[in-house]
Amino acid sequence: MAYTVEQDSARDSLGNYRYRICKDGALVARYWHDFRGDEHGVDFVTGISDSWPIGRMTDFLEGGGPEPLKLSEHAVAYMDQRT
Repeated sequence: MAYTVEQDSARDSLGNYRYRICKDGALVARYWHDFRGDEHGVDFVTGISDSWPIGRMTDFLEGGGPEPLKLSEHAVAYMDQRT
């Protein structure tokens, strides 16, 4: 089961960065973090939300800039458990 991460083009009304997390092409959750990366959370399509899913934002997402975004190994284990 492969996860992909895509950043939304705009921030939400609170200025948080938002990302779509898909599993095998189907949207399963939206991930967000504040502009500093201090606070973060996951909103699942099932309606369940988790604040601070694992560690810090940098423990959840990897890549960015020239590298494609992806879930960390710990984030993949978390998502597998929750979906």
